Amino acid sequence: MEPIIKPVQTSADFPPQTTVVVIGGGIIGLTTALNLAERGIPVVVLEKGRLAGEQSSRNLGWIRKLSRSQRDLPLSQLSERLWSEMHERTGMDVGYRQAGMMFIGREEAELEPYRKWLESIQDFAPGSRMITSKEVDEMVPGSAQTWAGGLYNPTDGYAEPMLASTALATAAQKAGAILVENCAVRTLSLSAGKVSGVVTEHGEILCEGVVLASGRWSRRFLGNLGVDLPTLPLIGTGIRTAPVDGPSDIAVGASNFSFRKRVDGGYTIMQRGMLTAPLTFDHARVGMKFLPVLKANKSAMRIALNKHWVDEMRLQRRWKADSVSPFEYQRITSPPAEQDLVDEAMANLAAAWPVFKGVEVKASWGGLIDVTPDSDPVISPVDTVPGLIVSTGYSGHGFGVAPGAGQLTADLVMNEAPVIDPDPYRLSRF
Repeated sequence: MEPIIKPVQTSADFPPQTTVVVIGGGIIGLTTALNLAERGIPVVVLEKGRLAGEQSSRNLGWIRKLSRSQRDLPLSQLSERLWSEMHERTGMDVGYRQAGMMFIGREEAELEPYRKWLESIQDFAPGSRMITSKEVDEMVPGSAQTWAGGLYNPTDGYAEPMLASTALATAAQKAGAILVENCAVRTLSLSAGKVSGVVTEHGEILCEGVVLASGRWSRRFLGNLGVDLPTLPLIGTGIRTAPVDGPSDIAVGASNFSFRKRVDGGYTIMQRGMLTAPLTFDHARVGMKFLPVLKANKSAMRIALNKHWVDEMRLQRRWKADSVSPFEYQRITSPPAEQDLVDEAMANLAAAWPVFKGVEVKASWGGLIDVTPDSDPVISPVDTVPGLIVSTGYSGHGFGVAPGAGQLTADLVMNEAPVIDPDPYRLSRF
């Protein structure tokens, strides 16, 4: 059963012009639109399917600094602060809880990467520290296994993707943004080599700037413009349980499971040690750029040649403004949950914390993640297409950094002083 956010009444109007068009109504597109609308900038969000219909509603909801690269930590720290203010900002509960997060290991060897990370970031993540086996037992009691220790940050936490997406969309509308669902953008309109509008399936909207925040669809959209964005897909399987008196509100990640408390009393769970890597034609095109990360994480990926290959091959890579685009053929990507991963995650978790044994699985789902070669997003102007800003490739942590990413993206599109240094996220790094 795929997660579905509480419906938002979107606009039936189709404005002929605006200042900024945001392509994509996921968490990044919505936070960008909210930031623009709060500044008094006319903005229209165009979503080919439904708001937050893909990975934005299917992620774990983690908001963390743990294991972030040093170059990525400023965005994580900014987003943490903005998440803490989101209830007041939107007037709605987004499920944000600063409950802490820990990554734990059974053997000392599992802890060594965490120690190296802690040494590498020095003062960039205040509060992050290694914890002992005894501390794991005290903070997350009831485990049937002995843990060597872990990495912990008390100020990390999580929010509810379905609550947050609805709140952000509602707040953006109240601030003046126009949200339109079931409206695919086919391509851009250019005048004198600069963006002057977008061509949608329902007609053209004139504008001064465009933000492309389309997740896994961004590569295909840019490819039609002759711009290469190296991303590949991964599929994660999420699980939602019935309410259970679990061991802690702290979010926990081990080598082969993860769990965090939900506001409904249940838990969101994942087989943390395994993602599905569906083969696509793009592996032949950009796969070499991913060799280092693939080698480093090969034990956590299951290579699959499945329906995703067929679906990808059916979608055209070149099309004209007056022809049907791939985004109209496939409104929402909804991969099925991998049942073996559901079973593994629940068995692994129950073996570690017996309180989860026999707990009812209320729902499970698949979510497609767009991953870059260095696992950091692209938040960047496109040099060959003046007026176009790309905000995509969040590699599975887009939800957690969405508030900061939306602010940075809005800064770039309006050519204002960026809230943090955007250099780590430039498209040209690839």
